[in-house]
Amino acid sequence: MPSAWIDLSVPVVAGMPVYPGDPAVEISPALRAPRDGVNVLQLHMGSQSGTHVDAPYHVDDAWPRLDELSLEFFGGHAVVADVRGLPARAPITPALLAPALNRLRLRPGSLVLLATGWSAYWGTDEYLAHPWLTPEAAEALVAAGVRTVAVDALSVDPTPEPGDQTAELALPAHRVLCGAGGVIAENLTGLDQVIGLQDVELFLFPLRLAGADGAPVRAVARAV
Repeated sequence: MPSAWIDLSVPVVAGMPVYPGDPAVEISPALRAPRDGVNVLQLHMGSQSGTHVDAPYHVDDAWPRLDELSLEFFGGHAVVADVRGLPARAPITPALLAPALNRLRLRPGSLVLLATGWSAYWGTDEYLAHPWLTPEAAEALVAAGVRTVAVDALSVDPTPEPGDQTAELALPAHRVLCGAGGVIAENLTGLDQVIGLQDVELFLFPLRLAGADGAPVRAVARAV
């Protein structure tokens, strides 16, 4: 009997944290049951709001859009890479991923859950100072057959310091992973619940937005 589902998604609420420069999340009643007979919310949000996936098109116009990707990228067996305990803005290197890479050799085609522990800072300024995946680590994941990486942080790449107008948005880890035709999921939470589980299924199915760069997801996992 499969285990209970584990929700790895942040709640979508008005004013929630977003990547610097992304549209703010606004939620308000559009219809009210006492007046209109039904309750309906009006939503204003970016495609990268909350727990979401990036399609390759997110970083390059020539790469596949969200609705051009196979559904297999959004669900399946997952390997957890536990890199918790790193300091702010620390690089995640291939050496730190070695235990996960070894397990990937036994389970090719797995999705990777990158557990930094940084979801503990959700809603604070510290959330922007998350550890980040080096291009070499991203290349090691691609070489191991990984096409989906999910992280409990704002990005797999460094997020610029608040107010830093000189930071270059190069997104090298995005370009390695998305350039291989894969997807990235960001802003997961509660990955401590899956660390130590031997066999994990992960599901990251996005909204079916036509021609999109990405979309919010309900990220869920379970032990099998």
